Amino acid sequence: MNKAIKQFVKDEAWSLFMSIMIPIIILGVIYYQNGIYLGSEKTVLASDAYPQLSNFLASFHNVMHGKQSIFYTWYGSLGLNYWSLAAYYLNGIFTPLVYFFKNEAIADTFYLLTLLKFGAIGGSFWLFARQTFDLSKWLLAGLSISYALMGFSVAYSPMLMWLDAIMYLPLVILGIHRLMDKRKSGVLFVSYLLLFLSNFYLAFMIGVFSFLYYWVRYGTDPTRYKASILLYLVTAILAGTASMITVIPTVIDLSSNGETLSEISQFLTPDTGPWDLVVKSMTGKYDTAKYNGAPFIYISLLFLLFAGVYFFSKRINLRNKLLYGTLCLFLVLSIYIQPLNLFWHGLHAPNMLLFRFSFLLSFLLLTLSAYGLEVLEQEAVDSLLNSAILLLGLFLAAFLLANRKRYDYFSGRNVLITLGFISAYFILSYLLVKKNGWKQFIFIAMLLLVICEMAFNSHAMIQGIAKDWVYPERRGYTQKYHEIQTLVDQTKKEQSASYRMTNLDPISVNESFNFGYSGVSMFSSIRNRHSSMYLNELGFRSEGTNLNINYSNNTLIMDSVLGIQYNLAKNNPNKFGFTKEAQSGEYGLYKNKYALPLGIVTDKGIYADGAVHNQTTLLDYLAESQTTFVSFTEPKEISHENVLIQEEGPVVYYSEETPQAKKIMSWSISIPAHTQAYLSLYDVNDYSVAFKTKVEITVENEAARVYQMKDVGQYYDLGNYEKAKMIQVKVVFSGSPLVTILRPDVLLLDTEAFKTTIEKIKKKGVAFETSGRKAKAEVTLDKEQVIVTTIPYDQGWSVKIDGKKTEIIQFKEAFLSVTVPQGKHTIEFVFLPKGFKAGSILFGGSLTIYACFYWYKRRDRIN
Repeated sequence: MNKAIKQFVKDEAWSLFMSIMIPIIILGVIYYQNGIYLGSEKTVLASDAYPQLSNFLASFHNVMHGKQSIFYTWYGSLGLNYWSLAAYYLNGIFTPLVYFFKNEAIADTFYLLTLLKFGAIGGSFWLFARQTFDLSKWLLAGLSISYALMGFSVAYSPMLMWLDAIMYLPLVILGIHRLMDKRKSGVLFVSYLLLFLSNFYLAFMIGVFSFLYYWVRYGTDPTRYKASILLYLVTAILAGTASMITVIPTVIDLSSNGETLSEISQFLTPDTGPWDLVVKSMTGKYDTAKYNGAPFIYISLLFLLFAGVYFFSKRINLRNKLLYGTLCLFLVLSIYIQPLNLFWHGLHAPNMLLFRFSFLLSFLLLTLSAYGLEVLEQEAVDSLLNSAILLLGLFLAAFLLANRKRYDYFSGRNVLITLGFISAYFILSYLLVKKNGWKQFIFIAMLLLVICEMAFNSHAMIQGIAKDWVYPERRGYTQKYHEIQTLVDQTKKEQSASYRMTNLDPISVNESFNFGYSGVSMFSSIRNRHSSMYLNELGFRSEGTNLNINYSNNTLIMDSVLGIQYNLAKNNPNKFGFTKEAQSGEYGLYKNKYALPLGIVTDKGIYADGAVHNQTTLLDYLAESQTTFVSFTEPKEISHENVLIQEEGPVVYYSEETPQAKKIMSWSISIPAHTQAYLSLYDVNDYSVAFKTKVEITVENEAARVYQMKDVGQYYDLGNYEKAKMIQVKVVFSGSPLVTILRPDVLLLDTEAFKTTIEKIKKKGVAFETSGRKAKAEVTLDKEQVIVTTIPYDQGWSVKIDGKKTEIIQFKEAFLSVTVPQGKHTIEFVFLPKGFKAGSILFGGSLTIYACFYWYKRRDRIN
């Protein structure tokens, strides 16, 4: 045993060590060159590339410290199914490491997790390659480094949750090999199970690929592998059913919240080009991870060369070439054929970050290249030469023939560098065949060249991400952390019943997960679409597929209805009913005198069609009154600067006179007494224009507020006025040369009428206390009535009145409501993800059945 260990350390451990550490070192050095390291001024969190993940990691820290339920969070857009959110974002095996970091250090946590996962990806491929191929330890390390730092993984590195699936892929394929060759199923079962538990989305892609891979490999020797069919199917099915503890609740959550399949409108995938795969196989090429990008399939050119050798070599069985070639072709066609492309994405078109299955092609090419390397002998020189000529020809043809407008992201320099690497690899490979005595030296030279190549390509990927998404300053995440957390903690000391708050100057849209307050704003692929859709009708900004919901665009009415008890702001928001409670650094805490509790007593008429259709009618119905809250007036233009104004009916066009200069409009507005005023700037442009447009509003020469037009949508708060006043408002547009809006007007909210109405409703309020996955309240009613809450409806909710289960009624398919009989009662809402019980039974049952099945097969194998 000691001799075996020493031999492993001598021959294998160094190779494994390099496979793990070199990707970490390369990325660490590149990040350092870009000013990113522990405690640095920058953070690895790409500013637009899923910045919410950092806050989700912080929320998992809260879960591990017992501050939040694993099933439900009150800190995500009024309330959210946390089990499903974790199934996509947080179930990786490295996530629990956040336990050891404070939330304020989440940027460092993200950095360390990124490096650890890249090291684990290299290590997992080494384990697969070591037990599959008969290759030099130097080539094993080179293959592993190429897989860890392939174009897909580095380009999409901000998607931290996807890296777990890339790590499990080699282990799944290793499990298939062990099952087919040795009738051992343990590695496959564990790998499948951890894969599906960690990220159901990419797990689906790997599951399909591995199923196809099994049958392709089965076809290489049906007689030998026939006996493995039952073992494979039983293992795969039991691992799949065991993972249902997360998959079933997540699928139910997605399907019940309005997720629909994308329509197949054409045969060919839009925005793809004939040279996409060739150009993206060149070293150092990053186009974009947003829209209209080509798939990231890059692997080291050494192994791309030997993937070609696999198909050219006469020593490899023709049947094997046809089988594996068919699988390669299927993946390539999946890029260009829209129905196949959608299939890999679960029949749901991706929002940016296209071709998310393309890492499968990279993995397959590396696998075939390893087979090609195994036959590198005298008779394989011709196949090596043919492969080199093919690659050189394709790259030169792309440079000469590709449309330069489409492929403007590569140049002759890239072609020369790529051709240089291929030539060097060809020479080294040729020498390897001809000079047997130089093998060790050549293997080391190959490895060093692979390391240089992957470092060069990774540097280009990181630079591309920096331009495409931006690596922001760390202080954007940490500078005001203590100021905000101090005020949030203060609100928790002051309040016994549940309440909500929002930050008018947030660090990020998902900061409520981090700081632990119940807010409105959120950006997430896992969301409650029904509640967001209804909130959009009530004035909050949440359009399209409701990935985003923003607090902006609301009025005092919705502050009250949703129970927004506090606002955080750097400057006085000047909102009726909000008074300053505390100050921490730049941030002030403002308390809303007219915030309503989470529940309101009303009657069944509120369910009738047309009874409630906007925020004013909702307020009227709850107050049992008819009140005129709002009126409108038009602003009077005072001046404009660098603006060409054109009107067509109700639409106004503001275009710039001097390119790149700001467009400035100044208006005077007459505000009556007792009024909260809102300027309406409704952008009728498409989203891409509104996305770029910034609006800076200054009222009466007070501190200006800057908004992103896409986030606000229409209404910009101009402040509260107790006395009638003529005010001046300056609006500065920037970011786009043309702003197209409906003719500006001003919404005037009568604060006296508002106050009277809210005070009526407050008498009917029901204060709920929320904790973990429960919401509880005491109520006394003179007759049977309805309690409508602003807790988002989800199929996982159940309700008990005095301990007896009763029926939940959906209000507008968005909120929980329940009919309560006369008398004094205790109402308790309890959340458990729908499908969790069934999934738990399948989980426990599948593990038990597999354990028995494994024991039986092991005994049978031993006998």
